[in-house]
Amino acid sequence: MRLCSIASGSSGNCIYVGSEATHLLVDVGISGKKTEAGLHSLGLTGHDIDGILVTHEHADHIAGLGVLCRKYGIPIFATRGTIGAMLKNGGKNAPEPSLFHEIEADSRLIIKDLTVSPMRISHDAAEPVAYRIGYGRKRVAVCTDLGVYNDYTVECLKGMDALLLEANHDVNMLQVGPYPYYLKQRILGDRGHLSNENSGRLLSRILHDGLKAILLGHLSKENNMPELAYESVRMEITLGENPYKAEDFAISVAQRSEPSPAVEI
Repeated sequence: MRLCSIASGSSGNCIYVGSEATHLLVDVGISGKKTEAGLHSLGLTGHDIDGILVTHEHADHIAGLGVLCRKYGIPIFATRGTIGAMLKNGGKNAPEPSLFHEIEADSRLIIKDLTVSPMRISHDAAEPVAYRIGYGRKRVAVCTDLGVYNDYTVECLKGMDALLLEANHDVNMLQVGPYPYYLKQRILGDRGHLSNENSGRLLSRILHDGLKAILLGHLSKENNMPELAYESVRMEITLGENPYKAEDFAISVAQRSEPSPAVEI
């Protein structure tokens, strides 16, 4: 099983998860050209993609979706609320309605030899979800765009072999930065984005001996820095109420606009 961030950040997100037989994308928030280049770096093409899992309808998650899906006829999996929002927003780049397949949080979906388990998240979108994907006894998760986590989030993310988790912003950088007040409040709110510190605190509750790789993703270009996210999360883990230290785990930051090294499980 393989997990690879093709792009992850506030300007565009596209994550690959697959097995030898099945190849999925989580979101296509970058151009079709960049998506295809990322797939080529993995030895794949658009013809190999068996489905695209959409987390929600914001542009940084679906900007290249329509073009890619029309070109290759790729099925799109999303919640009813997300599908409705995408069809309402429409535009010439909207996907063909016939490509949509409705899913529900907490209901499993089988795509060839992969099991997809959507989970609810708190974000200012119509019906957003994160995804857990299993292959046999191996499991990975892609979880971004959540303003707050709770016991449900923790339970959903326990037992993963690899995880891409949001570390969107540094609170101090955001508060003194150039964003208008209303946007700062949105990002800091319960339906906004996870800060570096809260990302580390969430990780501290789900760490276990079998967690092989942690990718920090969806970093804000204006309100974060890769080194700051990395060190902040590591500090929360080391100082948190858990039996581990940060050096016990392979932690890295997903690159903003190019593929990060693939994680093999």
